[in-house]
Amino acid sequence: MPIDAIEPYDDENIFAKILRGEIPSSKVYEDDWAYAFSDINPQAKLHVLVIPKGRYVSWDDFSANASAEEIAGFVRAVGTVARSHGLVEPGYRLLANVGAHGGQEVPHLHVHLFGGEPLGPMLARG
Repeated sequence: MPIDAIEPYDDENIFAKILRGEIPSSKVYEDDWAYAFSDINPQAKLHVLVIPKGRYVSWDDFSANASAEEIAGFVRAVGTVARSHGLVEPGYRLLANVGAHGGQEVPHLHVHLFGGEPLGPMLARG
């Protein structure tokens, strides 16, 4: 169920539990700022979630409240994961859902990294 963008951070969300090691994950990358792991329900040949280690609900929360060092570290981590999987060329997609209208389901900022195959149009046209 999508969350509201103004919802407070929930320390019991699934990504907080993954960061604490309470729930197992298939780690792809980790540094001081971010943790990346394979999605358990992949929507593309490659589907990795990249999450900051800080307590941020959404991209909006992160961009407004994270330090410059946290922001730079997280953005660099996303790029590192993409490069390490050879995705820069031919390309990949990043997706960050924010709030109820954006379809965000977990109240911890996360970026979906999709690649490894042609992904088609971003939104269904109809």
